[in-house]
Amino acid sequence: MPNLVRVGIVATLCLVILAIFIWKIEDLNPFGEKGQRVDAVFRSVAGLDDKATVRLAGVRVGRVDGIGLDGRLARVSLVLDRPLALTRGTVARIANLGLLGEKYVELIPGPPGAPLLRAGAVLPGVTPPSFDDAMAKLQDIGSSIQQVTGAISGESINRLLGSLEATSEEVRALIAENRVTVGSTVRNLDALSATLARELPRLADEMQRTVAQISGLVQENRGNVDASLANVRELTAKLQTSVDNLNQISGKIASGEGTIGKLVNSEEGYHEVISTLDSIQGGVEKLSGTLGAVQRFKLDLDLQSYYLEAPEESRSSLSVIIDPQDGKHLYRGGLVDGPTGRRRQKTQTVTTTNPDGGVQTQTIDTISVEDRYVWTGLFGFKAPRDVRLWAGLIENSGGVEVDAAFLDRRLQMSFEAFDFNRPDFDQPHLRLAGRWQFHPNLYLIGGYDDPLEQDSFFLGAGIRWPDDNLKYLLGAVPLGR
Repeated sequence: MPNLVRVGIVATLCLVILAIFIWKIEDLNPFGEKGQRVDAVFRSVAGLDDKATVRLAGVRVGRVDGIGLDGRLARVSLVLDRPLALTRGTVARIANLGLLGEKYVELIPGPPGAPLLRAGAVLPGVTPPSFDDAMAKLQDIGSSIQQVTGAISGESINRLLGSLEATSEEVRALIAENRVTVGSTVRNLDALSATLARELPRLADEMQRTVAQISGLVQENRGNVDASLANVRELTAKLQTSVDNLNQISGKIASGEGTIGKLVNSEEGYHEVISTLDSIQGGVEKLSGTLGAVQRFKLDLDLQSYYLEAPEESRSSLSVIIDPQDGKHLYRGGLVDGPTGRRRQKTQTVTTTNPDGGVQTQTIDTISVEDRYVWTGLFGFKAPRDVRLWAGLIENSGGVEVDAAFLDRRLQMSFEAFDFNRPDFDQPHLRLAGRWQFHPNLYLIGGYDDPLEQDSFFLGAGIRWPDDNLKYLLGAVPLGR
């Protein structure tokens, strides 16, 4: 074999071995799955090498692939061998393998149940204290201990001993100053004990004489004591008589005698009393319910007047609106002073017999106008969108009404149709009105009345007293006594 071929084979083997070393050292795997890349920032990465391992729970899951600066922080790029489900709250920490082992990056997972990290998220990094930091802390602790020991030793101890000596001297002086007082107190106690020993026999004699005097006093007042005892006996006898009377009364009640006895012993009487009490209670409850229902009602008083173009007269009305506060029903009643009153048509048939025996029949229609005051009584229903429907009696004839409110009920539009059986085959009475509430109690009203017959324009005003005003006025009225 030529030398050139041998040299080529040896060189090729050397290149293959070098490629295998590079592959192992650089941890290259072009045929493996593409791993997940995550970046982390640290305050310091001193001692951390590129290609250092990345671990999760102590298990190798990747390697460091590049370390650079990101402002004043160190940015470390981590390549994971396979994608991991990292959640928010995951932290990267630099740790050591043993006391003097190499440094690696430990991934601390976030709380379970947290959302996953988005793509391109940067993990916060935690740098443990370095050996230099630990030595600096130890040096600070040693300095502090040295300062404390220096403060304790020397002059401080001498001052402490001097203070103790001065305190002991003050205690000795205090005892010396009060020695006379203590001696005097002891002597007083001795004198007191001697006085008691000397005076006790005399005190005993005095007590004996006092007891003898009390005995003599009792002997002298024995009669008074006997009288008092006699009074007590008489009172006891009277009390006994009262007790006997009470026993007789209770015995009669127990045997059913008298009204109370019959009431106590009769089941019928007992049930009648209970029934009477139940009736009273029911009446009170009904009265309370009625008063409560009346209190819930809301009353509005309305007085209006307007001038009609035809027949050039005015129309006035006084009405009361009752709202039971149930959200559905309304009631309205009132008195109207109409311009034409109430028209009534009366048909009469007159039969006349002529002298020749012929019969002639004549029909006479009479139209009369009654008093000008007519009544209105309507039942209302609250419809959606602040619309109210009314039906009932309108100016002494059946009719219906629809009104709608706008602008928080400051503007109201209404349409009335009534008097469907008018004389002379007239059309029903229609009325279209608009009302502007420019003040909580005052409003303007206008519209058209009877457009199918008279077509009369009207304009006027009115005053309204709501429920609160009525209650205030009624409360302000003085009541006679």
